[in-house]
Amino acid sequence: MPEIALFGGSFDPPHVGHLLAAAYVLATEPVDELWLVPVFEHPLGKKAAAPFEHRVDLCEKLAKSLPRTRVSRAEQESGQGRTVDLLEWLHRKHPQTRWALMLGTDLDAEKPQWKRFERVEQLARIITVRRGGYGEGGVAIPEISSTQVRALLKSGGDASQLVPRTVLEAIRDAGTYR
Repeated sequence: MPEIALFGGSFDPPHVGHLLAAAYVLATEPVDELWLVPVFEHPLGKKAAAPFEHRVDLCEKLAKSLPRTRVSRAEQESGQGRTVDLLEWLHRKHPQTRWALMLGTDLDAEKPQWKRFERVEQLARIITVRRGGYGEGGVAIPEISSTQVRALLKSGGDASQLVPRTVLEAIRDAGTYR
């Protein structure tokens, strides 16, 4: 059975840290594909700065620079915002697929707050990606946050070292995050 790694997030906007984390998993894990899964509606009510469609478009730009990577609208299609519910839906929709879930070490402290995390672990193999500033051991992905990128773009700063070129061009063309 093929295994697909799910990389969920707000991707508001996607940045070099996302690109490097995805490339790292594709290079080191036995996955057949990687799906970027933008959050449709944050389960805790957090509002995205950019609309879902724009974030999907930005993820498409990011995905083009990675092998075996595509963007999934699974959260929008399923209506499921909680990881456990989304994984249950994916298992029903793709019964011949094994799933892996990328989780950054920055989320370690939040796991007890997740809905049925023990079930998430049954439904998907957890791939832990160490994010700079969180956790120890393994390769650390640079500490870049979408919040930092949005603030820099809003202030008119240069985000060219933090955001892939094609994504930054699409942000500038759309006038997002000003």
